[in-house]
This record gives sequence, C-alpha cells and structure tokens, in this order.
Amino acid sequence: MGAKLSVNLNKVALLRNARTIGIPSVVRAAEVCIEAGAHGITVHPRPDERHIRRQDVFDLAEALKAAPEVEFNIEGNPFPEFMELVLKVKPTQCTLVPDSPEAFTSDHGWDLKAEGERLKPIINQLKQEGIRTSLFMETDPEQIGLARTVGADRVELYTEPYAASFARGVRVEETLEAFRHAAEKAQSVWLGVNAGHDLNLQNLGLFCSIPNIMEVSIGHALISDALEMGLANTVRAYLKVLDEAEMEETGASRALAS
Repeated sequence: MGAKLSVNLNKVALLRNARTIGIPSVVRAAEVCIEAGAHGITVHPRPDERHIRRQDVFDLAEALKAAPEVEFNIEGNPFPEFMELVLKVKPTQCTLVPDSPEAFTSDHGWDLKAEGERLKPIINQLKQEGIRTSLFMETDPEQIGLARTVGADRVELYTEPYAASFARGVRVEETLEAFRHAAEKAQSVWLGVNAGHDLNLQNLGLFCSIPNIMEVSIGHALISDALEMGLANTVRAYLKVLDEAEMEETGASRALAS
C-alpha cells in the first residue's frame, strides 16, 4: 500500500473555539474523514489550547474505538503535561515535535545532537506503552541517522521547504532530491518515513514520487480545500492523489525490474 492519509483536525478546533456553541464538532469532522476513507486522525494539542483542547483528545480517542483500523496520531513537544495526556490516551502513534509553547506553527525539526539524550527515556517510555514514536525531522542525513540511535520508529519529514519551493517554482527538483536522500537514509537504518507540513493537492503527488512514504499528515490545506469542496469530497480528492502516486511508483518499479 502507498502512503496513508492522516487528517489533522487542528483547524476545525480553531474554528470551533471562535464561539462557545460547540460547532463545528471535532469528533464529527473525524467521523466524516473516516467515512470518506482517511486512514488516520492527527491532532497537535498545544499548552494554551488555542485549537485542540485536552478534552478533544479524550473524545477522539473514545470515538475512534468504533474504527480500530484508523490510526490516532498525537503530535507535540514532550513536556510533562503532554506526556501525561499521551500516556493516558495511548494513541497509535506519537509524533514528537520540538516547537516552543508560543510557536505559531511547527517550523523546524529536532537537533538530536543537542536533544537526543533528553528524548531517549521519553521514547523508551512511549514504546513500553506500545505507542509508535515518530520524530519531526529536517533532511540532514546525519540527524536522521541519530533518530534511530535514540529509539524512534519513524521520522516525519518537515516538508515546508519543499512546499515553498514548489509554490515559487524554484529549485523544485533539487529540493525534492534532498527529501529523497533523507527518506533513503531513514529507510537504510530501518526507520519508517512519514511527511507533513504544507502539503496540498498540488504538490502532494510529486512529493509521493519518493518511494515508500508511509504516511502524510495534512491539516491546513485540506481543511481550507474543504471550504470549497466539502470535507468528505476533499478527503477523497487527497486519497485519489495518493492512489495515483502509488500507481505511478508501482509502474516505475515494474519498468525498472523488466
């Protein structure tokens, strides 16, 4: 199977928080995404609860019990309060992100030379609870190699540089090649490869020409597209792009084999 789609619901929660009447419902949005074929649901709760709230995480975990095939991915910096939440909920995957509490959005990957020793016991604790652990990383092959040594199961490649290059139409192939090398490095040390940040309907297909991407986490662009297309139709549109990318990858592999 090609890359799975995990829908980030932060922006649904952000809109909900603009009023006090509980709509749109984060849980209902998750249900719509799942009914449309999404493979996973992602949330990134922040300490100030500007979008996803602590209670949302518990509500989603309860709702997802009805769809055990759907993965629940919780992202965040492993501060004590975050870790307490994750260990209570026990999602399928925890993606550790090095953002500060006041960060507008995630904007860089881990520096494991500086933070690796801090992360080792945290990752070990997550794995003891059966939670797959992914680290938010940039494309430096040396740093990605260190992700294996601290115990991670996967890396999530921070794709904003690729998305920005694609949007400008500048150095797209060169930038994509850096991500290809990063993915190959991760796979060479038996790390799974996820990706996320500013991926959209226009740039996703080309990015997934990189072989064996396991999961893409998409929120802002997908929820924005849903304003025009509807949430279910938007999820199906992203799945179509992923299916087409998988078919192209399979065709290229067969051509090489022959």
